[in-house]
Amino acid sequence: PRIHFMLSSYAPVISAEKAYHEQLSIPEITNAVFEPSSMMAKCDPRHGKYMACCLMYRGDVVPKDVNAAVGTIKTKRTVQFVDWCPTGFKCGINYQPPTVVPGGDLAKVQRAVCMISNSTSVAEVFSRIDHKFDLMYAKRAFVHWYVGEGMEE
Repeated sequence: PRIHFMLSSYAPVISAEKAYHEQLSIPEITNAVFEPSSMMAKCDPRHGKYMACCLMYRGDVVPKDVNAAVGTIKTKRTVQFVDWCPTGFKCGINYQPPTVVPGGDLAKVQRAVCMISNSTSVAEVFSRIDHKFDLMYAKRAFVHWYVGEGMEE
């Protein structure tokens, strides 16, 4: 399917203090990227179904571990896919370690994963925006700018 409204996610999002104590494994960051706390949009992917999923790994990653992590997700069925696209995973590996902004909030880690997915849970974002629009339009907020430009109310 064509991906119109993608959801992006990144893991691990940890501070330098935490990264100093622990290095996360490939299965851990793969599971973390599906958590709502890792999503770049405020929605819960567990409430929807995935149509497609692209996992892009960076750093100290080997294909065997990636295949094992994705295989675990498929067998445990922790991630729900639509019935007409049961194996919608695409994986990529870049062996260069993830880069960070010096002095930034994100810690320098050995490996990271970025996910771009097509999920029905993105509807939560649009329903929230629709609700906020209805509240503002009920008060006629900003409508005068459009009326002044010739648009009818």
